[in-house]
Amino acid sequence: MLKLPISARRLQEMYRRGENIMSYLTSHFKDKQQQEVIEVAYDMQSGCYVDAMINAPHYVEFKHQYIDALFNELSQLQSINSILDAGVGEGITLAPLLDKYNGAIDSYAVDISWSRLSYAKEWLAKQGHNSTRLCSGNLTDLPFADNSIDLVFTSHAIEPNHGNEKAVIQELFRIARKYVVLLEPSYEMACDEGKARMERLGYCRDIKEHCLALGYRVLKHERFAHSSNPLNPTAITVIKKLTDTPLPEHILACPEHKTPLIAGAGALYSEEGLRAYPIIADIPCLRVENSVFASHFTKFNAQDTDK
Repeated sequence: MLKLPISARRLQEMYRRGENIMSYLTSHFKDKQQQEVIEVAYDMQSGCYVDAMINAPHYVEFKHQYIDALFNELSQLQSINSILDAGVGEGITLAPLLDKYNGAIDSYAVDISWSRLSYAKEWLAKQGHNSTRLCSGNLTDLPFADNSIDLVFTSHAIEPNHGNEKAVIQELFRIARKYVVLLEPSYEMACDEGKARMERLGYCRDIKEHCLALGYRVLKHERFAHSSNPLNPTAITVIKKLTDTPLPEHILACPEHKTPLIAGAGALYSEEGLRAYPIIADIPCLRVENSVFASHFTKFNAQDTDK
């Protein structure tokens, strides 16, 4: 757990005054505990995107254009029966995208922040999407089985993970059966001011180069039609992966061992890791650091393998 340089309450007050929590924490911890810094910073700002969807007409207009352009890209991909929004945030991208699919697709969502997932769950329900399976997780150790979801996509989720781009892309590719689609900031397409800003904030770089270095088949890498901030231009990268391996029986998996999880009382259990992962308000918390070592869990709590 991240040991904050000041109290959590004071950090929250800083955020409410409009200070950049990510910049503050990044400058304090440098390159250490990156995932924990991201969790705290993003959790603090939870609710701001839903608020924009309710109270900021210009942002809503932008979001509709963004989703239309994204769906135009995704609709060109064949035989998509399941989708994962990796870094779902508050669900404001996933919900209208599911509208486009008219409910004819299985959906999953993961984020590092429990609070953001709670907003996402509420927002998705208000838009009529109650069947999306949500869970918390790290992008570098995602709690899903190999080759388990047809289409895996991100929307500015790799963004704050400079230095971990390759590890994140590998995880997304591991999970995907058919395609990975990345909507992420493009350092090379940014102006000088934008590049300086990305460097200061620790934003991702060289997405295409990492994909090619990993030997992946990149179908497309180009500037995306819509960006919310001209200093942070979005690029779309489409990676093709076709596998002949059978679809696994379980979708959710131990983030450490990628093996099935057993459902129990208030938790999901990894027999391989001997760890119980808590479920808080119906959201499984599937980060290794969230787990409790419980070698006798199955004796007292085991139910069925979670799918």
